[in-house]
Amino acid sequence: MRRLTLLFTAVMLISCSEDDSTMVNDEKAYFPGNGDNWKETSVSGMGWNEKAIAPLLDFLETQNTKSFMVIADGKIVMENYFRGHTRNSVWQWANADKTITAAMTGIAQQEGYIDINTSITNYLGQGWTTAPSDKETAITCRHLLNMTSGLDFTAGVAESPQSVRYDYDAGTTWNYNNTDCALTDIVSAATGQRWEDYFSEKLGDPIGMNGSWYKVNGQKMYKSDTRSMARFGLLALNNGNWNGTQIIDRNYFTECTSSSQDINKSFGYLWWVNGQESHMLPKNDYIFPGSIVLSAPDDMYMAFGDMQQRIYVVPSLKLVVVRMGEAADESTTPFSGFDEQLWVRLNSLIQ
Repeated sequence: MRRLTLLFTAVMLISCSEDDSTMVNDEKAYFPGNGDNWKETSVSGMGWNEKAIAPLLDFLETQNTKSFMVIADGKIVMENYFRGHTRNSVWQWANADKTITAAMTGIAQQEGYIDINTSITNYLGQGWTTAPSDKETAITCRHLLNMTSGLDFTAGVAESPQSVRYDYDAGTTWNYNNTDCALTDIVSAATGQRWEDYFSEKLGDPIGMNGSWYKVNGQKMYKSDTRSMARFGLLALNNGNWNGTQIIDRNYFTECTSSSQDINKSFGYLWWVNGQESHMLPKNDYIFPGSIVLSAPDDMYMAFGDMQQRIYVVPSLKLVVVRMGEAADESTTPFSGFDEQLWVRLNSLIQ
């Protein structure tokens, strides 16, 4: 009998090990196929508070929202569109697409094309910034990923290599800006492929995203329908795994969604991290105490874009929340009171 028990235990351990990459909180995750079919459930089916739906939708309407989705256990719980926006409508991710850049950088590393700890000059050559040669050589891809490169753009965005301004030594300060866009050039140079093609082959097509890249003053930007944003959020919820295929190395993805340096503890690799002891905000040197979104779960990590483009990922609740739209609260910056107000209403919904 003891031998049978040990055998059963061993079989179960092997089975759990084989399925681990597709598990969230010890239950096999659901993934939609590469089409429009997506399993749905309801607020009542989740045992949530139906009375909280109307106040939530009213708030979203007043905040210039175009689309909103709540995904639980991989299934759609809420999918709402406003102001003429539809399921097939496309909208910009704004800076929320930085998280795609982080993902593609990780994919290029796991395929042996780059090493994020290597000097950027290995990929772009010397003289791609205004920094002195030795200071420029010290800047790695990791510095771009965690916003500690010490660089900034003289005109806000990169129109030429010489617009990249050296302000501080790499690793000594945190400054949220768009210098991470150099990572798209690095990945293209290292792989020998157009960024758009490499993205489609390695990430976009495998998880069924429907979107496209465009340029604004030299910076690659992404736009898509809302469900594509939700698909990327579902990939993030499952630690870079899509239906059994590890698209992004799990250890690298954990680094993306964890504190990446000690200056701004609420920033990973182009992802924002909730539940930390302090946080910094863009264009502000002040270190604020506590979490970025106090009302949200501590284990949440977030893709934040201008005009409140949002992907919230909460592993403890197996939850993905997506918001697209115009600027809320008359604010075009990534941060405003919007997140706190939204999560107060979401807490009422999922209580």
